[in-house]
Amino acid sequence: MEANFWLERWETNHTSFHRSEANKALVTHFDKLALEKGARVFVPLCGKTLDIGWLLSKGYRVAAAELSPLAIEQLFEELGVKPSISDAGSLKHYSAPNSIEGLDIFVGNIFDLDAKTLGPVDGIYDRAAIIALPLEMRRQYTTHLAELTGGAPQLLLTVDYDQSQMAGPPFSVGEAEVKEHFSASYDVTLLSRTEVPGGIKGITPGDELVWLLR
Repeated sequence: MEANFWLERWETNHTSFHRSEANKALVTHFDKLALEKGARVFVPLCGKTLDIGWLLSKGYRVAAAELSPLAIEQLFEELGVKPSISDAGSLKHYSAPNSIEGLDIFVGNIFDLDAKTLGPVDGIYDRAAIIALPLEMRRQYTTHLAELTGGAPQLLLTVDYDQSQMAGPPFSVGEAEVKEHFSASYDVTLLSRTEVPGGIKGITPGDELVWLLR
């Protein structure tokens, strides 16, 4: 999947995946990561998600990665904050040192982000990263994520549906695949499985799965 696919989505405002409130699964299950307040949470492929504002409001620090500069500009607008922007290798580092402490967003290709640039991570929240990528990129992504975070505990959201009925994204990532990617390094626990109202994009029935990886 080319980067231009997602950049064009943001430029043309084809962002139906964006939600106008914090994700219910995040609100319900985040405490199961058992992170102390002030812990640093990594949010990969974050878009302009309001989940970041929720995490900040609960006293956590947030590091995130996103391909689209437009998405992050809109995120900071919604937070009511003017970002400070600096270079971080081939990426741009957006922060808000004078208004929101502990917010670092790295804009560019997530595969160009390294652990030293990212810094220490205490937990991971993935709502939209793994399901945004086709299979071969998912394998690359999960390996890279482990290198970035040192196997930090993770709250992971996926969707499970008949992939033959829809090309994706979002891509179907069911139980077998989650265990394929993560069971060598994590204890994998399925916290919930709920039917997606109206199906996946209104095309095919599907479920949302919430995972705890420790």
